[in-house]
Amino acid sequence: MPLTLDHVVIAVHDLERAIADYAALGFHVLRGGDHPGRSTHNALVVFNDGSYFELIAWREPAPAERWWQLLQRHGEGIVDFALLPRDTAVTVADAKARGLVLEGPLDGGRVRPDGEHLRWQTARAPSADLPFLCGDLTRRALRVPEGAARVHPNGVLGVASLAIAVRDLDATLARYRALLGTVSDDTSTHIGEPVAVPASQVRVAVIALGSSVLVLSSPRDRAPAAELGGDALAQRLAVRGEGPYALVLHTDRPQSTGTFDLARAHGAWIELDLPPVDALEAQGRVRADAANSTVGG
Repeated sequence: MPLTLDHVVIAVHDLERAIADYAALGFHVLRGGDHPGRSTHNALVVFNDGSYFELIAWREPAPAERWWQLLQRHGEGIVDFALLPRDTAVTVADAKARGLVLEGPLDGGRVRPDGEHLRWQTARAPSADLPFLCGDLTRRALRVPEGAARVHPNGVLGVASLAIAVRDLDATLARYRALLGTVSDDTSTHIGEPVAVPASQVRVAVIALGSSVLVLSSPRDRAPAAELGGDALAQRLAVRGEGPYALVLHTDRPQSTGTFDLARAHGAWIELDLPPVDALEAQGRVRADAANSTVGG
C-alpha cells in the first residue's frame, strides 16, 4: 500500500476560538479529544479524500514539544503533516534499509469526547522537510470519521496540494525516495524531478501521493537571495526553517474559490480551487448514485 496524505497539523492558541472560526469558514469541525500524557487537545476537519486538518492547542505550556515551540516563536499556522502507512513498523524498517534515519515506531493515542480510546504509532525523520508517519492500531474510522462528517458547507472535497519549503531540494528528494521506496509500478505515487521556475529564483519538485501532491520548493543554487520569488522563500527558511507552509483545497463550489482570511484560518494559508473537470463529473455521479439509491428504499 503506498503512503498517502493523512493529515495536516495546524497549531492554535485557543481551540474553542479555532473551532468557531473554522466553522464560520464553512468547515464541519469535529472535537477530537485529549492526548494522554500530554497537555494537548484537538479538533478535526475531515475531508472526502480521507485526509484531514488537525487543529491542536495546549492546555499548559510544553517547552519540550516542537509544535509548541513553533507556535510560541512564530504564531499560529501549519506546523507539520503526516503520511498514512498500512503498517508503521514495516514502513520504518523498509525506509531504514534504504538509508533513511527515522525515530520510531512510537506509541501514541487520543481519548475522544465519547470516551473511545484510539491508538496509533508514529515515526519521524530528524529533518522538518519530511512528514511524520501516523499508522493506526485501532480502526482508522474511529480516528478519522466517515460519512456526514466529511461534508462541508463550503464544498471542500480534499487536499489538492501542500507546499513545503526546503533548503536543498536534491537532498530532500533523496530522503523522500528512501521514505517512499520504488514507486515506478505505482501510478498513484510519483516523485518528479527538480525544475527551475521561470522568472523566479526558485526550484520545485512535485510528489504525487494519490489525489494530493506535495510541492517542494527551494532557492536556486547560487541565486541572489533578494531576487524575485527566491527572496520570500529564503526569508521563510531563514526565519522558520523547513516545513509545510501553505495548501490548496479542492471545492465543488465555484463561488467559494479564493484564499481564506489568514486571521480566521489561524495563520494557515489555505486556498480553494476547483478540481479537474473529470473529478467534478465523478463527484456528481457519486452524489447522483447516492440520491438514487435512497429512492423507494
